[in-house]
Amino acid sequence: MSIETRKVQQTGGSTYIISLPKTWADKVGIQTGSRVTLQPQPDGKLVLDPIHDAPPVRKIQIDVSGLMGDALTRDMIAAYLAGSDIIEVKADRILAEQKNIIRSMCYKLIGPEIIEETAKKVVIQDLLNPDEISIKKSVRRMYLISNSMHIDAIKAIKTLDADLALDVDQRDDDVDRLFLLISKQFRAILRGARLPDAAETSIDEYHDLRMAAGPIERIADHARKIAKVTTALNEPIPDDIMEMIESTSELSRKVVEDAIDALYNSDVGLANQVIDRVARMSPMINKLNASILKIKSYGAVVALGTVVDSIDRTGDYGSNIAEIAINSAMSKNI
Repeated sequence: MSIETRKVQQTGGSTYIISLPKTWADKVGIQTGSRVTLQPQPDGKLVLDPIHDAPPVRKIQIDVSGLMGDALTRDMIAAYLAGSDIIEVKADRILAEQKNIIRSMCYKLIGPEIIEETAKKVVIQDLLNPDEISIKKSVRRMYLISNSMHIDAIKAIKTLDADLALDVDQRDDDVDRLFLLISKQFRAILRGARLPDAAETSIDEYHDLRMAAGPIERIADHARKIAKVTTALNEPIPDDIMEMIESTSELSRKVVEDAIDALYNSDVGLANQVIDRVARMSPMINKLNASILKIKSYGAVVALGTVVDSIDRTGDYGSNIAEIAINSAMSKNI
């Protein structure tokens, strides 16, 4: 639909009025007597949204005949991200293994619940009310989980605590669930849906927070990779190398923490400091890699190389978030 302009008129001495485009009104079901909501945005825009007693149910069908494993998982995630209220999975016969994948995906996503199940059909309904979810809180929650994962992953390789490493691995699912929810909400907004927290978040901020969610999700993945190294270590890491790992890890983790603070507080100065600190970490990473090569066990060298790489990448992702913080802060000054 092309952009139309309307002239503001005054009626009754104190009220401004404009007319609505008829094509748009017909499309969204507005008639004489219909009600709409008006939501002022932080950037000065006014969002007009029709009020419907019963919004149309969005439904998608997936034929899973012959679909197994990762292919079925990808289709389920795609249907979720598409914003479906109802996902109907069907086949001439849905195999037990397929149903296990479907149930697993419902657990790993926020909102979907199985409401009907037969030999040929599984019906999933999204029970989440998007108006109850704030992207600022979701991204903050992603960061807090990924940060705790990183701390515990380093502790797990230091103490060879396999149970703690498993706990870190399982927490990655929580970060993934939040990331997919944020992605789903952002896609809905691009299609014209109302901002869930419009009173405190502009569309620009929503975009920047969605951009920041990506690096945070990958930071959690690297914490998971560090934790998995625990099972590859047959003996404790030498004290001098472990101290270097801990100090480098702490610097990398602090980079991410400050980048998040810069993003939420629109602090350009702090964001620039973060980026400079990441650049200064390279000599420490190189020194740590050189020290690891002196270990006699080839398996330990490979395993700890993975740890150092993940610590290094975590700092890089913190730098990415800091760049997003700078862009976000600048856009607020326009």
